Amino acid sequence: MNKRIVAGLLGYLTLFCGVAMVPPFILAATSEEFNGAAAFLLSIFLCLAATFELERFGGLSDKDNLGIREGIAITGLGWFLISILGLVPYFAGGYLNLLDSLVESFSGFSGTGATVIEDVEILPRSILLWRSMSNWFGGLGIIVIFMAILPQFGRGAMFILKAETTGPTKDRQMPRIRDNAKALFSIYVLLTVLCAGGYFLCGLNPFAAINHAMTTIATGGYGIYNGTVSEYGNAYLEYCMAFFMVVSGGSFAMYVVAFKKGIGVIFRNTEFKIYLMIIFVATLAVAADLTIEMFASPEVALRAAIFHVTSLSSTTGFVAHDFDAYPPLSKAFLMMTMFLGGCAGSTAGGLKVARIILLFKFVALIVRQKLHPNVVSQVKLSGRPIDEDVVYGAAKFFFAVVVLDILFAAVMMFDGIDFVNAISVSVSTMASVGQGFGLDGATSSYTLLPSLSKFCVCGFMFLSRLEIFTVLALCSPNFWNSSKNW
Repeated sequence: MNKRIVAGLLGYLTLFCGVAMVPPFILAATSEEFNGAAAFLLSIFLCLAATFELERFGGLSDKDNLGIREGIAITGLGWFLISILGLVPYFAGGYLNLLDSLVESFSGFSGTGATVIEDVEILPRSILLWRSMSNWFGGLGIIVIFMAILPQFGRGAMFILKAETTGPTKDRQMPRIRDNAKALFSIYVLLTVLCAGGYFLCGLNPFAAINHAMTTIATGGYGIYNGTVSEYGNAYLEYCMAFFMVVSGGSFAMYVVAFKKGIGVIFRNTEFKIYLMIIFVATLAVAADLTIEMFASPEVALRAAIFHVTSLSSTTGFVAHDFDAYPPLSKAFLMMTMFLGGCAGSTAGGLKVARIILLFKFVALIVRQKLHPNVVSQVKLSGRPIDEDVVYGAAKFFFAVVVLDILFAAVMMFDGIDFVNAISVSVSTMASVGQGFGLDGATSSYTLLPSLSKFCVCGFMFLSRLEIFTVLALCSPNFWNSSKNW
């Protein structure tokens, strides 16, 4: 592995992080938030210092070409380094202790949206903005956004893109990787602007509209009020949020193609259609259950069902009502949508609908081959044949998620958390939702987690955002062995 190239690009990333902290610093300085201004000034200085040291050790030239190991190292180490630098404003400003600052930063950049802050309303606006920005940068991907402004580095850029983007397939819409990243980023910015405009028309002030738009499109779920959306009691806002959460759960690559070839591309996409069908069925089931079991009016039940099904299926985690008090059937459907997640190539977490489709089709194919051994057939998605490696990759990812969920729950039970709460925190963290049932429920936070569990939460959020295998590769001794043939 060429450590010089890795260090050089990591240096650019730390500089990017420092530049990203400038808007919150300006807001803190102009609002006379002296602690916040000093914290962000220190954070910017540390980012610049890290950039200087990394660039002194490393560097780039026009002839440099990234390989697989460099791509994995830049993605994994880059995410870790940015998350570490991102905790400084919380800690230096005296808002959180070191461990809680670590959890908040990892949660923000991973798009999980879980918080250890019991009262976010006492935080200065600069910190609230930084929380939302960390969600937004982490949603599409720090590396993807960074690649939109990077020069092209040969075929190696493809390895970086594959290591960070989510889902079983990594489709390219344009021949050049940088053009692909710029197109994704352009759609991301456009949707954020439209979302902020929609929230403003629904009655939010500009600051609240911008913050909530960033965390909605990123499916992060950070809010500027303790009750997030429930503070507003605004039906129009809830429907508007539900719409943009559904949009954010769709593939951004699909939106790029739709922008070029027409909106029909969206409605011909098998994964997106099944994603909408899951939301539709779950919404009807939850609305009916709330009407029958909790005697809610049909309109209130339907609005609550639409909002929370879209919130958890997109893994945003916004809360309009205390869904932890819902009947068991409703909570079962909400847990299912949380576990499945959104579409491949979206900002949502979870298993991804594409993987579920591939696994069901794979099982059907195995059954068909048992009945007709001589028949040759192939798994298809949206009418396109899928390579066996992709199908087996979906099965391996599903296995890894289940095993890690069990292991993480076991560690938390060892740390003193009961079985039900351990499973809830494990699933919601792995799905990048943040909100679950019980200890991490709709009106709760991660504050009550013991210290060991908080450390584990950070690792699990890191694993889930980079879809496990990138991080596991970094942890392999063979990865750092330069004598191996890559």
